[in-house]
Amino acid sequence: MSIPAAYITVILIWSTTPLAIKWSAQGTGFAFAVAARMLIGLAVATLVLTLWRVRPPMHPRARAAYLVGGLGLFGAMTLTYWGAQYIHSGLVSVLFGLSPLLTGLMAVRWLDERLTTAKLAGTLLGLVGLAVIFGDSAGIGGGLAAAGVAALLAAVAIYSGTLVWIKRLGDDSPPLATTAGTLAVSLPLFGLVWWLTDGQPPTDVPARAGAAIVYLGVFGSVLGFALYYYVVKHMEAGKVSLITLVTPVLALLLGGLLNGEDVGMRVWFGAALIGLGLSVHQWRLLAGVLAPRQAGNGVGPGQP
Repeated sequence: MSIPAAYITVILIWSTTPLAIKWSAQGTGFAFAVAARMLIGLAVATLVLTLWRVRPPMHPRARAAYLVGGLGLFGAMTLTYWGAQYIHSGLVSVLFGLSPLLTGLMAVRWLDERLTTAKLAGTLLGLVGLAVIFGDSAGIGGGLAAAGVAALLAAVAIYSGTLVWIKRLGDDSPPLATTAGTLAVSLPLFGLVWWLTDGQPPTDVPARAGAAIVYLGVFGSVLGFALYYYVVKHMEAGKVSLITLVTPVLALLLGGLLNGEDVGMRVWFGAALIGLGLSVHQWRLLAGVLAPRQAGNGVGPGQP
């Protein structure tokens, strides 16, 4: 796949994932939806690894990365699927847009990275945007909207902490192998949650919910991850960081067009503040994209 095509595909997958999460749980329950997604994802990842003859590493750092990634995936996705029932789908993407800001703060503490003025200002703008969103109870969903937002914020915290922890481990396993190992660790936990909350397969899976589960299992859990790392490897970090600025806006628009979600102006304003904060936080990378490039001075690839 060409690099531009991969880049656009990642944006489309990340923009449609929140709405697909919401649809997948309608008529099936959130626990069944997330467990089925991870089962499909593990099956696809294992198939691809087999066809490519890639054997997942089993050295200590790899096993630690699988364990940390699996536990983090379980915590983040369980909270995301539960919370997504009560808030607009686009807001899921907006809240996950806070992850680079939170990851940056955690990196200062556990990866000894510097907290620059731009990073601090960007984080404060993101917090202001979050406060604006919380002030619009009507615009973020129904009666349990506050609980849904709180669950998503906890999911973002777990997701960001997992990224930092894996970074500390320094594992260099192939990304698809890490994906498969992470899914293998988390799948029994997702199955346990489903068994404790329901335990009965849905007798009638709505067509839209079934299609959303398959889409998330194949594209959201495997293809999107692989293409993201492909883009990271071949593009400047600043251009990759633009993905997190574009996807929340697209997700909000898709939620309104395809799911009839009426998002209030305060939510749009809060999302704009979060996007501005993210831009300020990653200004050095974005400036490297906007500035004229000189030979030998390109911005190298990185990962959030």
